[in-house]
Amino acid sequence: MVLREPAPDARVLRIMNAPDPRFDVTTLADLEPLFDAPKEASIVKVLDHLDDNYRALIAASPFFVLATAGTTALDCSPRGDPAGFVEIVDDRTLVIPDRRGNNRIDSLRNLMVDPRVALLFLIPGMGETLRVNGRARVNRDPAALSRFAVSGRAPKLVLVISIEAVYFQCSRAIVRSDLWNPGKHVSLSSLPSAGKILGDISAGRIDGEAYDRELPGRVQSTLY
Repeated sequence: MVLREPAPDARVLRIMNAPDPRFDVTTLADLEPLFDAPKEASIVKVLDHLDDNYRALIAASPFFVLATAGTTALDCSPRGDPAGFVEIVDDRTLVIPDRRGNNRIDSLRNLMVDPRVALLFLIPGMGETLRVNGRARVNRDPAALSRFAVSGRAPKLVLVISIEAVYFQCSRAIVRSDLWNPGKHVSLSSLPSAGKILGDISAGRIDGEAYDRELPGRVQSTLY
C-alpha cells in the first residue's frame, strides 16, 4: 500500500507560490524601462470633457464600477440601471442616482473625506470600455432626486460628477476574458451561493438556505 501525503490546501499553495519580494518593482526608474512609450492613440484619446462619441458610450451603458478612496478604506462599487440612467448635464458634468444597496454606504463614506472618483463603464457586447476620472459631490436636491424616481420611489441621494479626464480603454481585457461569450457563462451550481458564503462565515448564525430561498424576491422588491 502506497501512502500519499494529503494535498496542501489552496491557501498554502498561494503562499508557497508567492513571487519573491526581492523582485518587487518599487520605483519609477525600475518601472518605466519595462514598457515602450505609449502610442499617439493612447494619448490623444484623453479629453477633459465629453465629446459626442463619449456621450454616446455613456448613454448606451447600463453598468459601471465606481472607485473611491477614504482616509482608511478603498472601495469599488458596481452601479447599474437601464441604459441612459447616467444623466449628462453638460460636457463636464454627470448626475447619477444612488440606488438602494446594502446600507454599508462605503462609497459615500469615502466621498465625505475625498471627492476623487474613477468610473469604468461597460457596454454589453462591446470590447472597449470607458473611463471617467473626476470629483464627486453627494447631493440631495429634491428636484434632482425626483428626476430619477422609479414607480414613485426616488433615490435618497445623487452623485454629481465633475469630469477631469475621460477616455476609452482598448478591448484587450474583454477579448482575453471572452466576457460577453454566453458559451463561457459559469454554471451557478458549481459556485458557492451568497447564502452558503454567509452561512459558512457566520458559523451558521445566518441560515444560508433561507437566505438563498428569499433572495430573489427580496432583490426584486428592493431594486428601487
